[in-house]
Amino acid sequence: MISASHHDQSLGMDYYITDSPGCGGVIKSSAEDFQVSEVFEELGYEGGRYLVLDVEKTNWDMHHLIREMARKLRISQKRFGWAGTKDKRAVTSQRISIMNLDESELTKINLPDLKITVLGRTNRAVGLGDLLGNSFCITIREMCCPDPAARLAAITEEIEKQRGVPNYFGVQRFGDSRPVTHKVGEALARGKIEEAAFIYLALPFPGELERTRSAREKLWVNRDIPAALKEFPEYLRYELAMLNFLVEHFGDYAHSFDVLSVNLKRLFVHAYQSYLFNKILSRRLAAAMPLCRAMEGDVVCFAKEGLPDMSRVQKVTSENLEAIDRLAGRGRAFLTLPIIGFDTEIAEGAQGEIERAILREEGISPENFKVEENPDLGSRGTRRAAQCQVKPQIRVEEKLAELQFVLPKGSYATVVLREYMKSVDAIKS
Repeated sequence: MISASHHDQSLGMDYYITDSPGCGGVIKSSAEDFQVSEVFEELGYEGGRYLVLDVEKTNWDMHHLIREMARKLRISQKRFGWAGTKDKRAVTSQRISIMNLDESELTKINLPDLKITVLGRTNRAVGLGDLLGNSFCITIREMCCPDPAARLAAITEEIEKQRGVPNYFGVQRFGDSRPVTHKVGEALARGKIEEAAFIYLALPFPGELERTRSAREKLWVNRDIPAALKEFPEYLRYELAMLNFLVEHFGDYAHSFDVLSVNLKRLFVHAYQSYLFNKILSRRLAAAMPLCRAMEGDVVCFAKEGLPDMSRVQKVTSENLEAIDRLAGRGRAFLTLPIIGFDTEIAEGAQGEIERAILREEGISPENFKVEENPDLGSRGTRRAAQCQVKPQIRVEEKLAELQFVLPKGSYATVVLREYMKSVDAIKS
């Protein structure tokens, strides 16, 4: 098993499941190199209060786009709904709904790199998780290995033998250029609300623009919020909104997060939960415990339309282990691991030992996720499939490779790509 890069390990992704060396290269040389389309069930739109749109966007962060659309339409962001967030540096096709909006109002939205198609009207808003999955077409450029076609084929064969890749939360969950989201969430879970606010506002990262990094560093050191409000660049909209609130409500750090959208502020604790999930998954890999079948004490979910359905879970016992393994072999049952929240029940057996060890090492417990100072920031927890099944179609042309594949909702293309590319500082262990 190969140990991952230091950067991946800092996000809980300690290992690769494939042993073949990677092809190297770069992704996202341009937005067009990373194309994503949401996959939905066929739905009939028979009228209702919600206008449903397909938006094709290039180099747009979803939260930023919704804010700009709301501003153009002069309506509240609360009237928008969408099924999932996507990479900013990409061409993405996504479905959104807008409550109580006439189609004729769309002429007010004159934003660059945005194409809007009206799908119809319905009585139900588009919500997080409504999609079945995502279809990807991704180009890797500047591959630096000899015979990249053979190398990619060898990795594909390993993935098929393993029946998928570890279903890690990818780097986007934590912040591509500034991975602090989970650190904010950890501070919130520990009840350190002021610390959480300053991590979000002020913790600097090397990859940021000099003007941004300088402003953050000053605030991190001197904690002077009124001065920071004058110095922070105008493009840091979310940070400026929080700083404005804190100038007007001195010391009310808990409610300073309320100036952010509900979906955005919930990302913090969710990101820390994602980090813990990654750590638990890595520890299971380190223990050479299987991902494609269950062991006594595990918790599995069952399939709905061929995909993991977390509404139907079952503990694995000595009595049902054989039957569940037969279902897993036919793709009708899936091993799950916990996304720790205040309702989480720790597994039994060897998996339970792993979960308790991670919580002990982190000095955290499920009860921490209530976030009493601001309940909107808390989370009851859920479960997630431990493995992601994927069958990429690959076209290779000299130092360029194009990968096409479909993933279930909530799974990350970058987690598939890391198996193929592998970091230069990956180490065989």
